[in-house]
Amino acid sequence: MFTVIDRLVGMFSIDVGIDLGTANTLVCVPGKGVVLSEPSVVAVRKGTNEVLSDGDGMAVGDRAKEMLGKTPGNIQAIRPMKDGLIADFAICEAMLRYFIRKVHGNRRMFIAPRVVIAVPPGIRQVDRQAVIGAAERAGARKVFLVEQTMAAGIGLGLPIQEATASMLLDIGGGTSDVAVLALAGVVHATSIPIAGDEFDDAITAYMKNEHQLLVGPQGAERIKCAIGSAFSLQEEMQMTVKGRHVKSGLPSSVMVDSIRIRECLDEPLERITQAVSRTLAETQPELAADLVDRGLVICGGGALLRGIDRRLHERVDIPVKIGEEPLTAVARGTGQILDNLEHLKGVLESAETIS
Repeated sequence: MFTVIDRLVGMFSIDVGIDLGTANTLVCVPGKGVVLSEPSVVAVRKGTNEVLSDGDGMAVGDRAKEMLGKTPGNIQAIRPMKDGLIADFAICEAMLRYFIRKVHGNRRMFIAPRVVIAVPPGIRQVDRQAVIGAAERAGARKVFLVEQTMAAGIGLGLPIQEATASMLLDIGGGTSDVAVLALAGVVHATSIPIAGDEFDDAITAYMKNEHQLLVGPQGAERIKCAIGSAFSLQEEMQMTVKGRHVKSGLPSSVMVDSIRIRECLDEPLERITQAVSRTLAETQPELAADLVDRGLVICGGGALLRGIDRRLHERVDIPVKIGEEPLTAVARGTGQILDNLEHLKGVLESAETIS
């Protein structure tokens, strides 16, 4: 997979690992760690693929997210990833090009980088080829794919190459992925389109139905981060939420508490719990026995929801812990793969292996 020329050229390029997430994209550079973390959002002129640009640069990532729900009629803020898959290939390519060039400091890339991209488990072959093509057109010299759960396992320091089983749950923006890893492979995996976005949707629906208050995606996310929880809290919390009243159309505000927010999150949380239980039930007995002691590690943005480890432990009856720096586990894993390409080449796919 790797020639002497590849290794020599690699010494003179800034290779990057990318966690291409539904909600956020993170970029890791070997030896430097995660150097970029921005929303997977691009602002375009409505009806076109023309990315907005001004003197301060392209409207991608943080700048584009600020426009969500606030754009005039001729501007559209787009998330090119949906449920862990590319929903808009042209916009995704523009986003990848922007992030790769931003990591290089917008200076000319004399030698194009090698790129490792983490993709969801079970992604279709046609989508794998599309991701590789988008990255190549965005400026990559060579593109490798790795499943997000495998990258997360490496980033979390799990013994993925041993015969002993490791289990993780990655709760991202668009999907929750459960995987049992052993011998550098994904032994069993389950992926469901229930994750952070569904938490936000549940909060939005609750605010509208119970309080007649309209809040946008960013407002729902603020509520989730401020008082959201998956298990009863030692001290419950409250916050004031501002939005637009459904009937009057005027600005309004209400007080909400963590108990009711937890109740509205119960359905998506239960579906994630069922996915974990189903994965355990379908895992070979010898590997399942390892998990009695080793347990489950949670990563991704959903790992930050208060009490999610306690809820899962109560339901599946194995040890559950939050991984170290859960938000960056997948991105860190791609960086470690780039640091050890020869040693970890068995976990990667390329255009040659996919075609």
